[in-house]
Amino acid sequence: MSFPDFSASDAQIQWQRFCDLLWYHEDLGIWLDISRMHVNPAHLEKLQTGFDKAFSAMAELEAGAIANPDEQRQVGHYWLRSPQLAPSETVRDHIAAEIDRIEKFGRDVLSGVIKSPGGQPFSDVLWIGIGGSGLGPLLMIKALQNHGAGLPFHFFDNVDPNGMSAVLAALDDRLDTTLVVTVSKSGGTPEPHLGMEQARYRLEARGGRWAAQAVAITMLDSKLDREAIQDGWLKRFDMFDWVGGRTSITSAVGLLPGSLIGADIRDFLAGAAQMDDATRLADLRRNPAALMSASWFVAGEGKGLRDMVVLPYRDRLEVFSRYLQQLVMESLGKRLDRDGNQVNQGIAVYGNKGSTDQHAYVQQLRDGVDNFFATFIEVLEDVADVPVIKDECPGDFLDGFLQGTRSALTEGGRQSLSISMRRFDARRLGALIALFERAVSFYGDLVNINAYHQPGVEAGKKAAAAILDLQSRVEDVLQDGASRSISEIRQAVDDGNDESIFWIMRHLTGNDRGYRAEGDWANPVSMRFSRS
Repeated sequence: MSFPDFSASDAQIQWQRFCDLLWYHEDLGIWLDISRMHVNPAHLEKLQTGFDKAFSAMAELEAGAIANPDEQRQVGHYWLRSPQLAPSETVRDHIAAEIDRIEKFGRDVLSGVIKSPGGQPFSDVLWIGIGGSGLGPLLMIKALQNHGAGLPFHFFDNVDPNGMSAVLAALDDRLDTTLVVTVSKSGGTPEPHLGMEQARYRLEARGGRWAAQAVAITMLDSKLDREAIQDGWLKRFDMFDWVGGRTSITSAVGLLPGSLIGADIRDFLAGAAQMDDATRLADLRRNPAALMSASWFVAGEGKGLRDMVVLPYRDRLEVFSRYLQQLVMESLGKRLDRDGNQVNQGIAVYGNKGSTDQHAYVQQLRDGVDNFFATFIEVLEDVADVPVIKDECPGDFLDGFLQGTRSALTEGGRQSLSISMRRFDARRLGALIALFERAVSFYGDLVNINAYHQPGVEAGKKAAAAILDLQSRVEDVLQDGASRSISEIRQAVDDGNDESIFWIMRHLTGNDRGYRAEGDWANPVSMRFSRS
């Protein structure tokens, strides 16, 4: 199935493709253009059977079918913006009540009805969350916070001690007026727990009152939930068993930060719901998520052979590529398909923002390895307070850079799709997220993998826990002060391997933890370790 060579063909052919493959939503003011992807009507016809199955599977998922068989869980993030779709009245009422509670809490904090323990208004938010629990809130803040409206946010989204120290130092004398939000679905994830303990220690050392400043977002009756109730935390919000981290932005995980910056979270949910409606249409040619996932499938030959380069031409969407990395890669990066065959599926995602990329990696995209497709995202409406000066408008240049890069890639035979929005606000952000969520789900069905489990992530967590357990036993062995080689330590703990123990000892001796190292670091076999 051939694809026109736009570098040599008549421009009218390209124009006709553009008109034929352009999708538009009047109320949202959003266009999707896949005409510069190598997808043709023959591809769409061939994929129709696969999409019929995908549309059916999506209908079953939204009706409450078990979509994550590994954990016997439903997948219900679509219910969060359309509670009437939830399979029971109890769930519908619970979702609606949580939205009301989140909206009221944000309003009361910003208005000063809810104050810090000393009677002062809250000045900052320290958000503690990992993965989707950090990326979703970060996207909400970067995309929707208008000129510092609401409270400034600071993030613990890693367990890097230097990063934690920098964040806490920046807050310093404002810690006693900082609202601290800890997000952990199970309550047992190590990263948010560690961040919470560090924040609590520093806050109390500065005279703060933890319980009166702490907020939990977690599942009912989790370890964190029980702690929050027992210690009388300021507030707790529910996470639902049927919402995964990478699709949690329309839950409290995204709505609470939205409410604390004064964003319209109802409009955000409404935009997602509108796009959900548009992407429920069981017609491949008229469904934007289906068109987008079909273009991904054809570009990568159904095997993920091309990376997705995300190029949003607005600063507000600077972190969108990072958000999509988790949504796309955690959902689609699977070793086994649904039938147990080893397929090693996935689409790698990277990107930054335009026009920064005009001076970064577009050179390679245009002339280097042809192993990608680009996703351009533009917003037509410019802010009114940046005027035209000397007949020069920054927005015109930004649009010119986007079109120029798009044309240069096409001339080089490189593929791209474009998403254009008349304006950007909470509603359009919700719609943009919903579009990619549905496209990811459709693509997963096309390649016969489960987009809603994450065995690789769980394997990584288990391996990390094993290393930490090994470190604990290594430290116990070295308590007697005797000097030991790597192999002697391994024999004493009767577990692990020499390389893992070398890594553990290199880190322990790299800090003031009371361990000594002797020997040649370039020759690990020569090294001996002891505790003073």
